[in-house]
Parts: sequence; C-alpha cells; structure tokens
Amino acid sequence: MTTPSLLVELFVEELPPKALQKLGQAFSDVLSEQKLGQAFSDVLSEQLRTQGLLSANSVVTSYATPRRLAAHISAVISQAPDRQVEQKLMPVAVGLDASGNATPALLKKLQALGAGADAVAQLRKAPEPGKDALVLLYDSQVKGATLALGLQKALDEAIAKLPIPKVMTYQLEKDCELPGWSSVQFVRPAHGLVAMHGCSVVPVTALGLQAGNITQGHRFEAKVSSVVVKSADTYAEQLKTEGAVIASFAERRDDITRQLAAVAAKIGGGVRAIEDSALLDEVTALVERPNVLACTFEKEFLDVPPECLILTMKANQKYFPLLDAQGKLSNQFLVVSNITPDDASAVIGGNERVVRPRLADAKFFFDQD
Repeated sequence: MTTPSLLVELFVEELPPKALQKLGQAFSDVLSEQKLGQAFSDVLSEQLRTQGLLSANSVVTSYATPRRLAAHISAVISQAPDRQVEQKLMPVAVGLDASGNATPALLKKLQALGAGADAVAQLRKAPEPGKDALVLLYDSQVKGATLALGLQKALDEAIAKLPIPKVMTYQLEKDCELPGWSSVQFVRPAHGLVAMHGCSVVPVTALGLQAGNITQGHRFEAKVSSVVVKSADTYAEQLKTEGAVIASFAERRDDITRQLAAVAAKIGGGVRAIEDSALLDEVTALVERPNVLACTFEKEFLDVPPECLILTMKANQKYFPLLDAQGKLSNQFLVVSNITPDDASAVIGGNERVVRPRLADAKFFFDQD
C-alpha cells in the first residue's frame, strides 16, 4: 500500500514579492529559494523528519504564489514508530546507597519518568564521559508522535522561523476567544489553511484558522468560487485547471521565460528581452497566471541615454525592455500581466499610458543636465 502524501497550504493576502520564493521554501522545509516559499517547506519537512514522520524516500515540493505558501511532501506516515530513549539519571553515588538500594532521590526521578521502584533493577551503570564516576542510565520506550500532533508542532515551527523582516499584527474576527480583539502576527493576514494527508483533512490550526480542504483560485479567472482539494496529490493540478493558478514558483518562472522569448520572436526583427534574473523573480512573485504582452512608447524618448530608460522601466514598472538585433534599446517593451483577457488592448494601453510619465521625467532631467 502506498504511503499517502501530505499537503499544507496557507492562503494569505498578497505577499511581498521579493521575499516570496524564500518564504515558500522555508515553510516546506520545516514541514519536510533561498526566499519565502522555499523557507516554509524547508522548516516544515525538517521538523516532520525529526519526529520520524517522513519516509526515507519522502520528496518535498514547495509552492509559492502571491497569495499562498504551500508544501507537498510524499510518503508521510500517520504515526511515527516507537523509539528507545536512553536517559541519564544521576551519579551512582547519589542514586544508590551503600547497600545498593535506591535512594529517595532516585525513586523520585523514576516516578517523574512514569516508572516505579521495580525499574531500579533495569538501570544500567556507565562511566560518565570525562569523569571517573559512574552514572545510572534508564532505557525507556517513547511512543511515536501521531501526524496530527507532529504536524501541529512542525507548522508552528515553520511559521515562527519564516524569514520575515517585518510582521503585521491583525485582529481575528471569528473562531477565537475575543472576536475583534484577539490578534495574531504574520507577514500578511491569513484567510485559509489546508492540511491534507492523502484524501483526509489533518486537524491542525494556525494563525487562528482551522485546517480544511478548501482554497481559492485566481482572483479574477478561477473557474470555481472555491477549489475543493480532493487529495494532497491533486492540489497543484486542481489549482491549475479549476483555479487558473500555477502554484509552482519555478514553473511560473519558466513559463514567463518562454513567453518572453515567444512574444519577442513574434514581433520579429531579431528583438529580444533584456535578461535580468532578479526582475524575473520579482514578476514571477507578482502573478499567479502570467501573460506576456508587447507594448510600445514614443520613439522621441530614445534620445535619452538607454541606461536611464532601462532603469526606470525595470525598477519602477517591472517591464522587460526590448533590444533590437544590434543590441540597441528599441521603443518596445514586454509586460507580464496577471490576467489573460480575450481582448488585451485595455491592458496594453494602460501600461503604455503609465510608462509615458516615467520616461518623460527621465527625459526632462536629462535635458536639464
């Protein structure tokens, strides 16, 4: 029988784009980029592994979009196996009297561990490292953690260890002791929590939320109002087909790269988009369903040094300027939109309109100098 996978998702308001990839990975690692999505996965997985809930062949996959952090971990067991634990109690001289009988101190220590006086005969003596004295050792069996308890601990740890430079404090409106008064802290307000082991919901909580199997798709283009996750393994595909969301940061990044090349090739003339890995990461973190569109600006702005135009388009507008076949800046640029309308003329016109004042400012200051 195949060991089920685990899926955990935090659905939140728009996350800071420059931190998204790192947060997502950190979340999954505690449950199992160098930024938010990767951080989430890393802490989550590490905590579950420490508790013995992951299999030797478990694989961790992190997901991060502007409105969610998620981790998918394959082969997660429902209860960790029991394990033998060796505990150092105290020096032999303290635990046993001259006749070899247990002292009150030893009996009290054993009682605290849930053992009785009959456990004295099972104690072992061993030299204490670096010392001549012997110590008493007690071997006990610790019951393995259940997935619900282990995941709760891992989830709390994953959220606490996310690399968030600044957090928001916001009030909870329901499912808390004092609605409207009870508050929690996170990078952005959280509105949903999904935790599924196979097809079953794992009863955990986080940030005032109870885990379920319902998440949200694209804000404008989802085919359904809510995506009901059937199982941990169908999460990414359901988000794509029903929610119009590409959950994987890496997949969205690759899709944008392909679209940039395809749109540039369609324009023709040997034009190509400027390569900028940091800009590519940032726009990937701004969209859930990328759609690359070609736009233009007036050729008169090309009298301004290209460095000025390129800087303002990339830094202020998150656009990809296009270079011609000779490597010179053209009066065209590519924009990565988060929507895919049948008629994109309004989106194209809006981006051309907002870039014009930026370029005009650059031209003005250049002319003044």
